[in-house]
Amino acid sequence: MSKKSSTFVVEMKIRLLILCLCFALCARAETILLRTGARVNGTIVFQNEEVVIIRDAEGARFQYPRSDVQEIIADSEKLEQQTTAAEQNEPETINTGKKASILLELAGGLSSAVDAAYSADLLVGTHHIGARHLFIGGGLGYHGQSDGFNFLPVQAALRLPLTEAKHAPVFGVGIGYGIALSKNYIGGIYTGLDFGYRCQINPKTAIGVVAFARFQQAKISTKEKIEDTEFTNYTGRNLFSYGLKFTLYF
Repeated sequence: MSKKSSTFVVEMKIRLLILCLCFALCARAETILLRTGARVNGTIVFQNEEVVIIRDAEGARFQYPRSDVQEIIADSEKLEQQTTAAEQNEPETINTGKKASILLELAGGLSSAVDAAYSADLLVGTHHIGARHLFIGGGLGYHGQSDGFNFLPVQAALRLPLTEAKHAPVFGVGIGYGIALSKNYIGGIYTGLDFGYRCQINPKTAIGVVAFARFQQAKISTKEKIEDTEFTNYTGRNLFSYGLKFTLYF
């Protein structure tokens, strides 16, 4: 065997050895322990102060805000090597921004006139600000009563869990304007208060059951004819309702 061939064989063996070592490192999995108690196994491909990205055994990637991660169970030296390699070789742009969250609320209860009250609200906002699972957003819904007073509220909303535990009490407030859908009614200011329970299923999904109280300002328009002249009169009316609400964050 020539000297050139021997050198080529040695180089190939070195390359194969390096390749095997790389596969061995990738085969070792980290475990991310989330604040919700969930565990995610895989290989960390990127991490910084804002986000941690992990790849599972099937090659799928999952991104978690750093504040949702309680602990990373792995060798610190290996993590530093992987982070450096990812920063140098990762071709795609890492998005560290918080994605939008949707809040669906379905409610039922009674009005101040002891009529059935029901509603559905769809709100869009952020489910995570800083280190808190804090929902701030806005949207619209449909609020109705069995006596025919129906409104379309356009509102800004806040939903605040009082602790970061998986099971936590939650406080909520909403304010906006209720557009009257009932004939002869004019809408007005809308406000609502919530207090109840929320369960954080994973960093992006939560469910809850809360008690609510609402106030809707309204006016009734009535027409009156006096000596062939028609007049329109407006009578103010304040509508109150209360009951239970089912919430879903996703």
